[in-house]
Amino acid sequence: MLIDSGLLIFISLILLYYGGDYLVIGNLWLAKRLKISPFIIGAVVVGFGTSAPEFAVSVMASLRGSGDLALGNVIGSNIANVGLVLGVTALVATLTIEKRMFKDETPPLIITSFIIVGFAWDNYLSRIEGFIMIGLLFAYLWKAFRTKENSDVELEEGQSFLEGKGPAVQTCVVLICMVMLISGANLMVEGATGVARKMGISEWFIGVSIVALGTSLPEIFSSLGAARRGHGEMAIGCVFGSNIFNILMVIGAASSIHPLSIGEEIHADLIYTTVLTCLLLILIRMGHAIRKRDGVLLIICYGSYIGLKGAGIL
Repeated sequence: MLIDSGLLIFISLILLYYGGDYLVIGNLWLAKRLKISPFIIGAVVVGFGTSAPEFAVSVMASLRGSGDLALGNVIGSNIANVGLVLGVTALVATLTIEKRMFKDETPPLIITSFIIVGFAWDNYLSRIEGFIMIGLLFAYLWKAFRTKENSDVELEEGQSFLEGKGPAVQTCVVLICMVMLISGANLMVEGATGVARKMGISEWFIGVSIVALGTSLPEIFSSLGAARRGHGEMAIGCVFGSNIFNILMVIGAASSIHPLSIGEEIHADLIYTTVLTCLLLILIRMGHAIRKRDGVLLIICYGSYIGLKGAGIL
């Protein structure tokens, strides 16, 4: 069993590495062709794709009447995106974003973060609230694609295999890479869970560590690929977009299908994810970049959340 689990982990790492790497290349070509900034491509294309696992989990949970799982999946994922994904990525490379882009793209994230607090504060999400979130999602997408820019994306040597290819081919490359990322994440969770169970590690710890990490792997590898190629704005956009899609698309769709009733006490979790998002925006605002020291702070915040939840304090 250990050999089989180890093989799954090995295959998953290959899928994650190359999926993340070539996803960045495909997105850069799309950004250049569509005259859209890499940040928007990261926020919309990558953010949408990497929210697919959360979408599947939350919609299925909604159909089964498990509002706790549907909402908890999103809240935990958003905390991991900010604390773990950007924290780890910032340790590899400084992530920068243009002042104008940060100013334009911050309001949707802030509004979305406070909307979920307001809607879920009474431990209930109605269909009407779900429809409102879906409507806001379409407004966000319209805003993202309506502004065209003179793309100044510089493509490195080795990224020319898509040169001259039409948007259909470039889009297919992006879609294939996102499938590789999601498949790699699923294999990693399956393999790592098998190893952990064989070693006698508790199911709870597997859930909060391995599974939580696994659902964040698509964001981590796509962000690392973007940062390594000098496109930190795409890495930041990936997390911005993923968090927005997790709330507006995932929770919006889940509560539209079936109202979500949450039995657990979630006020502390809602406050924590909102405060962490505000901390991220403050860190970026201070220098329009996320540096190594910021990355360490974000990782500490994520680790603290897991520790407090594990101890039953939060």
